[in-house]
Amino acid sequence: MISHLLHLESVGFLADGLADWAAAATVLRGSADYHPQPLVVPPLARLPAAERRRITPCIALALAAVEQALGERAQVADLQYVFASSYGDMAIADALCRALALPDRPVSPTRFHNSVHNAPAGYWSLAAQTRAPATSICLEGGSLAAGLLEAVVQAVAEGVPVLLVAYEYPAPAPLNRVVPLIGPCAVALVLAPAGNGPCLRVGGFEAARVSRLDNPLLEALRTGNDAAQVLPLLKRVACAQPGPVWLPYLDDRALRIEMVAGDGG
Repeated sequence: MISHLLHLESVGFLADGLADWAAAATVLRGSADYHPQPLVVPPLARLPAAERRRITPCIALALAAVEQALGERAQVADLQYVFASSYGDMAIADALCRALALPDRPVSPTRFHNSVHNAPAGYWSLAAQTRAPATSICLEGGSLAAGLLEAVVQAVAEGVPVLLVAYEYPAPAPLNRVVPLIGPCAVALVLAPAGNGPCLRVGGFEAARVSRLDNPLLEALRTGNDAAQVLPLLKRVACAQPGPVWLPYLDDRALRIEMVAGDGG
């Protein structure tokens, strides 16, 4: 397993009651209470207006996390990207199934091209005007860990910074009875082989061990949305507290990530 250190350059985070990483860090440090109010995804600054009219709330959520993590960073051509989602855009899947059940099967071309799993990656390439490699990953229940592992491998193998974004958006009825996500959540992490910020190390897989949170509301968010499984790691970052966390991966295994040093930035 990879043992190289990677620097966590920046973080983007959105969820109900946590509009950005600054708000999330304050809550994770215990400096503020968590109030899970409905999330309002901010307008996307980099995506052209014509494309903004075509995207779905799920895609907007993912891209908002990316924009937040990158901030005012002008140079994005040196980045590679990994997008991870366990369920993708379930509202689009629902709309397509409903259309296919109608007599004339009136499938919207826009909905059709938004239905592919790499749609957020495609829209980001338009927003950033970049041809950098972008990988889209799906592993039910373990997409965050799988995406993080892929991002680490790329950063180490290619020697370039990699942006990981994991996102999940609730499904409409009746799909929400099958996949009852607690609310929208997206996280974006910029991982770099060299630079500033906390250092992370992937430590391998361990059985039947998952990190949890003491705060009941935050723990409900962590267990209720696959992207929010990142919260124990972000708590260590926010509190500048070195140590390991275990993220759900596949079957009963968990991916061990250790924060080695750094600050909560």
